[in-house]
Amino acid sequence: MAQRLTYRRRLSYNTKSNRTRVVKTPGGRLTWLYEKKPGTAPKCGDCGVALPGVPALRPTEYARISRRQKTVNRAYGGSRCANCVRDRIVRAFLIEEQKIVKKVIKAQAKSAKPAKASK
Repeated sequence: MAQRLTYRRRLSYNTKSNRTRVVKTPGGRLTWLYEKKPGTAPKCGDCGVALPGVPALRPTEYARISRRQKTVNRAYGGSRCANCVRDRIVRAFLIEEQKIVKKVIKAQAKSAKPAKASK
């Protein structure tokens, strides 16, 4: 029959924070090995897709790694995915273009009004 095991720490319930796996030691005994929780990858703030280039770690591990490893070298890097950044840039460009077109139309209408009045 298999060897019976007891938890090595004080928490004696099979909770999410108390996950273990059985390992055979060099002495031939079976023992529990406590596993860390898997980290969740940071998600894009707009579309919710996992950000490529940023590791999935636990919050304390993010504090230990350098800034270079937490971001991507781009505008909104580490916060928004590349597709959403591209969409933002294109949207901003089109809005600015629209403003210019409105200004030109307004100027044309202004210059056309006095011409009608003189006739």
